[in-house]
Amino acid sequence: MHKYQPHTKSDIDHMLKVIGIDSIDDLFHKIPKALRFNKTYQIPSQYSDLELTNFLQSLSKENQELKVFRGHGAFDVYTPSIVKQLTSRQEFLTSYTPYQPEVSQGTLQYIFEYQSMICEITGMDITNASMYDGPTATAEAMFMALAETGKKKVLISSTMRDRQIDVIKTYGHFRDVEFLLVPEKDGITDLSYLEDNLKDSAAVILQNPNKYGIIEDLNSVSSLVHQHQALFILNTDPRSLAILKTPKALQVDIVTGDLQSLGIPLSFGGAYAGFLATTKALIRKMPGRICGLTNDVDGKRAFVLTLQAREQHIRRAKANSNICSNQSLMALSVAIYLSALGKEGFKDVANLSLDGAYYLKDQLLKLNHFKPFTNHPHFNEFTLKFNGDYDKFNDYLLKYGYLGPVLQHDNLLTFAVTEKRTKQEIDHFIELVGKFQ
Repeated sequence: MHKYQPHTKSDIDHMLKVIGIDSIDDLFHKIPKALRFNKTYQIPSQYSDLELTNFLQSLSKENQELKVFRGHGAFDVYTPSIVKQLTSRQEFLTSYTPYQPEVSQGTLQYIFEYQSMICEITGMDITNASMYDGPTATAEAMFMALAETGKKKVLISSTMRDRQIDVIKTYGHFRDVEFLLVPEKDGITDLSYLEDNLKDSAAVILQNPNKYGIIEDLNSVSSLVHQHQALFILNTDPRSLAILKTPKALQVDIVTGDLQSLGIPLSFGGAYAGFLATTKALIRKMPGRICGLTNDVDGKRAFVLTLQAREQHIRRAKANSNICSNQSLMALSVAIYLSALGKEGFKDVANLSLDGAYYLKDQLLKLNHFKPFTNHPHFNEFTLKFNGDYDKFNDYLLKYGYLGPVLQHDNLLTFAVTEKRTKQEIDHFIELVGKFQ
């Protein structure tokens, strides 16, 4: 009846005595008083069921619910009810690492199914049991390239989102990685710079669609990169792979990305999840775990941990990676989401976002506020040149219940459309923008 019973006072007193302190506050004595929260939390001591419901409803009314036309790595996507229902089941919500396969068949199976779906979407040979998020997955891919090539130079396209570049550089800082930013040209990666600077490089990291929403032409990148014995790492939105060439078709060595767009709701930056998929040749350099399918002694289907490349099993200094967990609950959410949509539904969601984005862009360009940025194709995000005051424009949209575009450099604004945005909402948004002065 009480699955999450807290510690009793006697439990706490016993633990404090064992570690030799008088109170819980002593655990935090090194934190400066100026940084401590000393106000009351304003949480009622007790409420009946009805009173508590009314109280929470009144709190929720203080939030401003916005219709979102912004992406930049986190999208307002639809989460089917089945995802919320199944991931709330106790065996999933409280599950931990499946060290004992004989009692963890359910967990191992859904990880196996998740891996199978990611491989099918990307076309790659192998993937692990998920990562923390897209940026850190890309940084881990960089570590794989460093270990595989023995080189220290990494080229990163400046058309990647700035925060992703920051994460990758942070990861590489104490490994003495030499980073070169590949400049952009007309909103896409300048491949001529790539060709001139690939010597002694471990990897080239690109993003597609890029930070402007543009779909870059990457057909010739792999041959160029591989000529210099470097690895091609691609960060991508998995939803776009419903209609774009797979990373396998582009001869990518490692593909990464954030799984948030696959039905994980916006939530102040998390919890989200990332994926990392690669070729069989790099399987021993891949971080995390791989779940596999086998038969037990009775010949029945069984799931096991096939590979565990964890820092507990190797000296830390010699490990390619030091991650020691994953976002398994989020991976389960993605597996249920993709199962619920099916192949055709997956394509439909992508096409709805694509069609909505092109419709919004065409209508905005009819207004005096915007001019085209480039003529390159895009997915569900696009960028326009804005003729006005962004802060004033953003406040104006917030006033009417809309979260508007992301501001990039030189007054470039990047809009996003997902399957949640109806034509009526888009038309109303366009009408509001037309009245902005």
